[in-house]
Amino acid sequence: MKKVKITVLRKEFYPELADEYLTDGKKVGPCPLLDVGNEFIFEGSAKMPEGFCPWAWIDIYRSISSMSSGSTCKPWNKKDGQTIVCCTDGIRPVVFNVETIGDNLNSIE
Repeated sequence: MKKVKITVLRKEFYPELADEYLTDGKKVGPCPLLDVGNEFIFEGSAKMPEGFCPWAWIDIYRSISSMSSGSTCKPWNKKDGQTIVCCTDGIRPVVFNVETIGDNLNSIE
């Protein structure tokens, strides 16, 4: 297993959808839990990194676990061991870069 770095790349917000569908409308604003540039490290055991959004974690954990296990998104992505994913909030989604870092966890020395 490899460590995985999760970086917030973008925060989107669609105020017209918020006004149409949310009780509080566009005043809810973009995601209040994460900021562009935030970085988190996944070290295994399905444990969510401290400070990460629990709803986004549910949405992107499959990709994180897959990267940690050594999967690849080549030939679609330029870099091996890396993928771009987002949470499923349709009004204020957050886009993440998920990439493996360092050596294998629990490697035999």
